Amino acid sequence: MTEAELYKSLGALTKDKEVWEENIPYVESLLTSESVKIKSKALWMLGEMGLAFPSSIKSRVATIASFLDSTEPLLRERAINALGRIGRGCFNSVEPYWNNLFRFAHDEDASVRLAFIWASENIATNTPDPYKDHMHLFAELLHDQDDKVRMEAPEIFRVLGKRRPDFVKPYIDRLQSIAETDSNRVVKIHCQGAIRAAK
Repeated sequence: MTEAELYKSLGALTKDKEVWEENIPYVESLLTSESVKIKSKALWMLGEMGLAFPSSIKSRVATIASFLDSTEPLLRERAINALGRIGRGCFNSVEPYWNNLFRFAHDEDASVRLAFIWASENIATNTPDPYKDHMHLFAELLHDQDDKVRMEAPEIFRVLGKRRPDFVKPYIDRLQSIAETDSNRVVKIHCQGAIRAAK
């Protein structure tokens, strides 16, 4: 099967959720592919499968987490995404790797920094408390040079503002200032949303 054919078959599998659980071992086996495109798709799928079937993915989390150290930014990004989805379903499964995720707030690749925020939002949806002592990192990302990162950064404040407003309240003035002055319209809107969520 060519890379294109395999990628297409994975697209079909993505849509067929009834057979996800039984295909977890197969998708995991694709992480040994030489193709970055196939490995990145497999990581993404394992994240979605892990959200749906937390107990069936648990033994595979270490393999997924090994891609956090990849020199390929796309694979770092997708490993972070996957851990975020799995952690949303079951924080205990990703807890051994959770502290390691925070280094990606300073990754050289903007897509990886964005994935870190997105994964944190996923985990914080059901497990907000561990984020209490890490808010300063997300506050730094509100000032990221990359527009997409800045657009996403207020969203973790919104997610946590709904669940733990006390985590966000020390940053309300900063969010308000950005909502009034940032050059990006979406950043402004997302900051306003974060402020509303924490009130």
